[in-house]
Amino acid sequence: MIGIIDDDPLARAATEMLVRSLGYITRSFASAEAFLLKDCGAICIVSDVQMPRMSGFDLQRALNRQGNKVPVILVTGFADDAARAVAMQLGAVALLPKSDTAEHLGGAICAALG
Repeated sequence: MIGIIDDDPLARAATEMLVRSLGYITRSFASAEAFLLKDCGAICIVSDVQMPRMSGFDLQRALNRQGNKVPVILVTGFADDAARAVAMQLGAVALLPKSDTAEHLGGAICAALG
């Protein structure tokens, strides 16, 4: 099961449809906080970076503090070198630009799951 986290309902639905088309079961969440409140058994997380209250980076930090090793793929509309460096430092598997999500998400999920 792949956890999809995005505060934008249209982006969340599109990502969920894409991941399902790759053959995975999904569960979506409108916020990082909602995801953290549920033990949904995700084997991988695809999360937007820019979200109110708790960003994708904050989610990765919270998972790290919990010792949760579930692989995280971050997606952002602002994928610059600084954001990529933060994502990698936090242990994210990948930081994908939203404009390239459809092209690269499948490969990122495969890499995350080893």
